[in-house]
Amino acid sequence: MPSKVLLIPLLAAIVAINPLAIDMYLPAMADIAAGFGSDITTVQQSLSLYLAGYALGMLLFGPLADRFGRRPLVLLGLGGATVLSLAISFAHSIELFLVLRFLQAFIGAAATVVVPGYIKQIYGEHTAKGMSYVSLIMMLAPLLAPSIGSLILGISHWQMIFWLLSLYAGAALLLVWRKLHLPVTLVRHDAKPGFLRSYATVLSRRGVKGYIGSGVLTSFAYFCYLTASPFVFMEVFGLDSHWFAIVFACNVGALMAANIVNTRIVGRFGSRRMLHAATVLGMFFGACLVLVNLLELDYQITVLVLMAFMACLGIMSVNADALVLLKFQHETGTATAVIGTLRFGCGAFAGPLLALFYTGTALPFALLMFASVLLAFVSQRLASQEH
Repeated sequence: MPSKVLLIPLLAAIVAINPLAIDMYLPAMADIAAGFGSDITTVQQSLSLYLAGYALGMLLFGPLADRFGRRPLVLLGLGGATVLSLAISFAHSIELFLVLRFLQAFIGAAATVVVPGYIKQIYGEHTAKGMSYVSLIMMLAPLLAPSIGSLILGISHWQMIFWLLSLYAGAALLLVWRKLHLPVTLVRHDAKPGFLRSYATVLSRRGVKGYIGSGVLTSFAYFCYLTASPFVFMEVFGLDSHWFAIVFACNVGALMAANIVNTRIVGRFGSRRMLHAATVLGMFFGACLVLVNLLELDYQITVLVLMAFMACLGIMSVNADALVLLKFQHETGTATAVIGTLRFGCGAFAGPLLALFYTGTALPFALLMFASVLLAFVSQRLASQEH
């Protein structure tokens, strides 16, 4: 098995393709709309389409990973991301742009869906620690992505963002193909894909549904932030793209700090206790976020409360995933696909729901995030009753 020193950064680099593809183009939405003669609302739907495509990709490729092995899917996903990212830069209409974004996410999911399975194989019962390490490195992507997008817009056009994404995916593909070999996985040649049967097996496993639900709701809260943050900070609070990138980086920094804390203490307290503690704190800071926006306080207060809330989401996410993966020995690809499909599928509804409850303020996104953590707490209580 390759050294963790090389393997963990490689796995993080593979997973980072997804946040880079999501976050790097956020500052360019207005430019993309102008370039296609469309409006920014239509361009914003490309994020929901991306999340939907990613969810469907995980739905398909997760069971295939258990059937054919992980390495072929990593190569397929990275190769597809390379080609489609380049194709997006040559899109001549908003309709083609939206279709290519969907396909980019769908194919790219083949590479990222296998990563949690590798982490479980490497770390075993300490899977939560491994997930935190990968998340910590991976979060450099959303930390830097909006700033990189803003920098590119300052010196070139929005198409350059997707050229860079294509170059990144191509470099990762070359690295996996030529230099580093991922751990060998047990391929079950006697198994058949049987997607519905595979998902039924995962969802019927005792003690799993509550933690899957908790992880899905945690991700929904994050996608509410991701979808609403350009509007909240640039339109409601009047920040320019430079300050938006700084605020975005602060919240990602809070997620990174939370993962550092989790790697240091999860071995002592266990994933279940860490998940419960983070959820309780998340409910508190979620309530504070709602109150701050009800009182229409300065944006600095929103940023501070949001950073604490995002830190809680980070700890909730990795521990919920770890508790699910530890329930499986041979179906980690399918289990990961169930998690990812539900997470990104629900995340695709963040944009439409925020539009439905639009008030011209930051209150709807604060309420949706708070409600998500409350429901995550309920899911965990239901999971604890199954033990």
